[in-house]
Amino acid sequence: MMISTLFSLLPQDLYRRYLLKRVAAGALFRYLQIPLASRKKTVFDTEFVALDFETSGLDAKNDRLLSIGYVVIRHGRIILKEKNYYLVKPDIIMQADNVAIHGITDDAVQSGSGFAAAMEDLLSVIAGRVMIVHHASVEKNFINRACQKLYGYALPMRVIDTMKLAEKAMKQKQQPIATNSLRLFNLRAQFGLPRYRAHNALEDAIATAELFLAMASRKASDLHSCTLKDFL
Repeated sequence: MMISTLFSLLPQDLYRRYLLKRVAAGALFRYLQIPLASRKKTVFDTEFVALDFETSGLDAKNDRLLSIGYVVIRHGRIILKEKNYYLVKPDIIMQADNVAIHGITDDAVQSGSGFAAAMEDLLSVIAGRVMIVHHASVEKNFINRACQKLYGYALPMRVIDTMKLAEKAMKQKQQPIATNSLRLFNLRAQFGLPRYRAHNALEDAIATAELFLAMASRKASDLHSCTLKDFL
């Protein structure tokens, strides 16, 4: 295992400071200059970015990032004017079975952002904020693979996984976890949230943001009274 990979296993705050001494000027350095959100901060006082990727598959090593959607949460509110969606131009030909799921065609992605530019924009958005993702392992793997490729290091980050939160709550209540019950649209239904179109990165990001706020509100009626560590 490479030394840099070993150091990525450090607590995220320590890993950020480790990288800050080693990374050259650029997008990653600017990201690292902003401290990670404190685990002691209240949910109300923490800024979040609900995030979703559409990809050509689930293998970060061999598949490609196709689109990014995100929206900011500030003071317990979804800030729709601080949302964005963009396509990422891949270096592969789209497969028909993938296109049938996410609807992103070869013609569409040809007008997308370059891979490096897309990651630079993403780093500027998530710096100092906590990411909220449903089934976060996919996004985390793609982000880390991208940062390893572009900058040589995995990324220190704070991530809340709404799927893991739901799974933990069900286990604590000793509820059976039925097939597909942890999928985003099924969990939203449990909280009385409307169903959106699936497999659009921006719509899924907004859907995840709404689900997280519903979960947080169920956990504590006042977002000033629960801290970030309750969700990480």
